[in-house]
Amino acid sequence: MPAAIDTSFFGHPKGLSTLFFIELWERWGYYGMRSLLILFMTSSAADGGLGFDVAKASAIYGLYTAMVYMASLPGGWIADRILGQRRAVLIGGVIITAGYFLIAFPASAAFYGGLTLVVVGTGLLKPNASTIVGQLYEEGDTRRDAGFSIFYMGINTGAFVAPLACGWVARFYGWRAGLALAAAGMLLGILQFSLGGSRLGSAGLHPVPVSAAEDRQQRRLFVRVLLGTVAAAILLFALDATGVLALTAQTLNGIAGTGLTILTIGLFGWMLLAANWSPEERKRIIVIAVLFLASTLFWSVFEQAGSTLNLFAARSTDTTLLGWEYPASWFQSVNGFFIVALAPVFAWLWLKLGPRDPSSPTKFSLALVQAGLGFLILAAGAMLAANGTKVSPMWLVVTYFLHTTGELCLSPVGLSAFTKLAPARVGGFMMGVWFLSISLGNYLGGRMAALYEAMPLPQLLGSVGAFAVAAGLVLALLVRPMVRLMGAVR
Repeated sequence: MPAAIDTSFFGHPKGLSTLFFIELWERWGYYGMRSLLILFMTSSAADGGLGFDVAKASAIYGLYTAMVYMASLPGGWIADRILGQRRAVLIGGVIITAGYFLIAFPASAAFYGGLTLVVVGTGLLKPNASTIVGQLYEEGDTRRDAGFSIFYMGINTGAFVAPLACGWVARFYGWRAGLALAAAGMLLGILQFSLGGSRLGSAGLHPVPVSAAEDRQQRRLFVRVLLGTVAAAILLFALDATGVLALTAQTLNGIAGTGLTILTIGLFGWMLLAANWSPEERKRIIVIAVLFLASTLFWSVFEQAGSTLNLFAARSTDTTLLGWEYPASWFQSVNGFFIVALAPVFAWLWLKLGPRDPSSPTKFSLALVQAGLGFLILAAGAMLAANGTKVSPMWLVVTYFLHTTGELCLSPVGLSAFTKLAPARVGGFMMGVWFLSISLGNYLGGRMAALYEAMPLPQLLGSVGAFAVAAGLVLALLVRPMVRLMGAVR
């Protein structure tokens, strides 16, 4: 039966079920581990943790989450030009599973090696699973958007359930058992993907065909970047071995931040100054640059869920219910729950508003304000907890609610806006730019979380919240000129 009329999975192609569950289990692993990672790193060795201080743990956390999204850029290219999306997803899943099991192994080298493998595997799996979803539908198939909505529900189902399960296991059987459960979920994911591959037909089976000249050019560029990366890594280890440079987590974090900053400046310098755009395209590139900055600031606040907010849950929040103490990591499920509950409401709202639907810059502005308000509210809770008092969990629940409503104003809207604003010949490249904003935001969030013990918590939370609100208000002042630059695109 042709894929365009295949309605085997809730009215959609049966291959969507295979992709739904690989994404569910991949996110199970990612969010299950994220809910435990900083708590595991900062827990004492006597309690089964690594005994890192908050500054070191936050540096590692921020570097890891930033690189996970950065890896989507080479991961997408490797699938397009060498492996094909389907093999990339399968290989990525195997690498991720090995990484999670290594992290759970009691050796420091295994921990760092495991994080590296998860970064590499996620770069291969995450962008390419989404690409295969689109390939299940023929051009003009009206079910495509709904199919992505079902796929998105798989993401958030995993994000909701995993912290509950992994947190419970870690609470009663130890940190490494909780981390191993994250690995077990990913293992189930790759098994069902292998068994369900026949449902995908030819989707994602082969690399994208390109001309021989273009293929040679891109392969040369990839090899140069790869060799440059390897050379830089060798140089760093040589400097560390000779005592010229102390290769600590904080040092690596700083080097990565410098690299991300140079990459971002160089990228937008090329897009704004060097690229051969039409006048209309150049206007839209300016809008993309502003939205990129807003997205980076939003994710720098939002992605502190696994660091700053997780530490607040463990150290300053009352986690008892009817005399029973539940794991602090369970709060990591709140965002996933709100996403599942509210995503249909927001989708309905934007359609209901019709011509009054706010523009993309307006929604970005609202997202920043909401993220900032969430931190300002939590700052008030931190004041109550300043003397060691454990505060109500509702402080965190309200913060997560505001962060979720902000996410729904920015994340799906940003994906749509970047695809609509991007010149047609660089549409895929602009998706990489979007992931770069998330990567840079994660990095900045890690740097902010490193200050958790270095300054009074109410001051830290209040400063981050106030900055986000101010940024949202500044963006609101720029909405009208940005809308003019966007032309017919909203």
